[in-house]
Amino acid sequence: MTDDFWRTEQELVRTEVIPYQWRALNDQVPGADASYCMHNFKAAAAQNASKATQGKRFVPPTYTFRGFNALPEDPAHPDPDKFYGFVFQDTDFSKWIEAVGYSLAHHPDAELEATADDAIDIVCAAQLDNGYLDTYYILNGMDRHFTNLKDHHELYCLGHLIEGAVAYYQGTGKSKLLKAACRFADYVACRFGTEEGKLDGYPGHEIAEMALVKLAEVTGEKKYFDLAVYFVRQRGQEPLYFEREDRARVAAEGWGYQPNANDPKPYAYYQAHEPVINQHEAVGHAVRAVYFYAGVADVARLTDDPDLLSAVRKLWRNIVDKKLYITGGIGATRHGEAFSYDYDLPNDLAYSETCAAIALAFFARRMLEIEPKSEYGDVMETALYNTVLSGMALDGKSFFYVNPLEVRPETAHHRDENFSHVKTVRQKWFGCACCPPNIARLVESVQEYAYTLADDGNTLFTHLYMSGSVGCELAGVPVTLSMEAGLPWSGAGRAALHFSSESCDKPEQGRIAGDAATATLAFRLPAWAGGEEAAAAVKVDGEAANRITREIHEGYLYLTGEWRDGDAVVFDFPMPVHMVATNPRVCENVGKVAFVRGPITFAAEGHDNGDLLQNLVVDTTAVGADCSGVKAVPFDFVAGAKGVDERGTGEVEAVTRPMVKLEVPALRVAVERETADDAPADAPRTPLYSAYKPAAVTSVTATLIPYFAWANRGESEMRVWLNAR
Repeated sequence: MTDDFWRTEQELVRTEVIPYQWRALNDQVPGADASYCMHNFKAAAAQNASKATQGKRFVPPTYTFRGFNALPEDPAHPDPDKFYGFVFQDTDFSKWIEAVGYSLAHHPDAELEATADDAIDIVCAAQLDNGYLDTYYILNGMDRHFTNLKDHHELYCLGHLIEGAVAYYQGTGKSKLLKAACRFADYVACRFGTEEGKLDGYPGHEIAEMALVKLAEVTGEKKYFDLAVYFVRQRGQEPLYFEREDRARVAAEGWGYQPNANDPKPYAYYQAHEPVINQHEAVGHAVRAVYFYAGVADVARLTDDPDLLSAVRKLWRNIVDKKLYITGGIGATRHGEAFSYDYDLPNDLAYSETCAAIALAFFARRMLEIEPKSEYGDVMETALYNTVLSGMALDGKSFFYVNPLEVRPETAHHRDENFSHVKTVRQKWFGCACCPPNIARLVESVQEYAYTLADDGNTLFTHLYMSGSVGCELAGVPVTLSMEAGLPWSGAGRAALHFSSESCDKPEQGRIAGDAATATLAFRLPAWAGGEEAAAAVKVDGEAANRITREIHEGYLYLTGEWRDGDAVVFDFPMPVHMVATNPRVCENVGKVAFVRGPITFAAEGHDNGDLLQNLVVDTTAVGADCSGVKAVPFDFVAGAKGVDERGTGEVEAVTRPMVKLEVPALRVAVERETADDAPADAPRTPLYSAYKPAAVTSVTATLIPYFAWANRGESEMRVWLNAR
């Protein structure tokens, strides 16, 4: 009945991904793009040491712009004193240490902790006396720091440093990195605001907003929350800060000012075109946008600001109703890694960045804290099981930045620039490596997305069904909810409530003699199981004796009453196959269908179905309106692939994972043999165009695998949306 799906994923991250990424951060992975992350911290630490030794004789570097991505002239011999990589390269470390913190919280590892402590020593040694910690400006010249907030990611680096520091502190109890993050935040707080003499700006790439909320919660320092509120409310206020910053910078550098041409308004790419309370369409860079919306949701919840609450609800609706891929991906266009216009969801040109799906999970979880509605959990679950997991190979050693829904290898072989962002196999690393460590930190903390506790402490919500346990104080009583679940392959599972023998610091409200408590357990009723109709699949100890009552609200089953130690909630959610169509406004998918079972979106690969997948047609009549013609078949997916070049790109080590595949009634359109270009001029040829006639077809069975598993067996065609008739 149960499947340790996420435990397997976390073990993979702990044993393979975290060590692999540490080597990548130190430029020790053969065939992978260099990170230069730890190189930069070491260079900044050495500069600080030199300053301490030289005293007044020390001459700090004067700022020189070396490009958004500075690379050494000789990659084999980078200058040990120079900054290399993207302007935000520091965040590779911050996301890695965040994943380490989550891992150590559940699986203590002295060797990993020692490695992390050594890395933290290097990072903290790079921090300036005033608390500033961004190696790009420390090494390139502090005389121009905070002069290009729009593009140079200093406050983005702050946000990720905070999140990494908090996770490591919570996982180990060690506060060195947390103190460094607080010092950086203190420096930012003293420099930003609407008071005279301060910068009235805000992050170019958002994440600091939600990170500062987290820092305030951990430290109890309200000033960090106030800074988050300021960043949220100041963004987009007139006169636009980024326009003033652009004008000041070009004046200082002596080149002509070019007005910002973002659509629909200047600086919309940065979500800074107007105050967020006036925004109702998700626009611009998808990751920036949804990180920001997550931060706005945090502030909205904690301030109960009706205008902010209205804004995040409208932005959520625009994403889910008009800009969301069936895989939980967002950001349709490569141009700016951005949201496109409403209903523009190309499959083969999709951007659908891994980080954007991760950001959507952040946003969804925060919306659940505002108002527990099952749709938020449904979308979060879809993003996690599909686009997020697609971003990493099953061996944990190669990654997708972009997650298309249709791939034809010839676009890469012929170097079609229109598809240059689409990779047919995963890459070992990226110079811009935001996605790989982002996956690691999310997988290692995925249990935090499964449950939330209501503000009054009386209701424990289950949003995701995964094996494991959560401990909390429910109605003032220490409890543990232990879950066994078969997702994503089976809808069956069991949750058991147990009471701790430890004393409770909170008032004894809710405690009943004999290890019992009056409280509510609320369970999401997944849309894929029938939504609120799925409540019939949930059975509860104590319900027959009228100890527990049930109520359905906004897609959650609320079970309220006297809970006793050992009480169990048993569920067996139906997991039918769904054949899905798109809103006809999405022109790319007219006449096509996709298949979903449980939280998993499925895809056809050439490995199972042959090439020319455009000629594989779903026989909807044979499938049936209830999909009774489709078989869901458990099987062992065997991964393994050789590299496609001398660097080993696309290589996947042998891995076997239990999965479910779909066998779908289909038709294969006959295709005449292609005539070779070098054939004699008078050789018989297949015309490019001819008079219409019904195509000759043969009946076949299409095999569909989970979308996240594609490209684990080597290069091949892939399609999520299949032609249908």
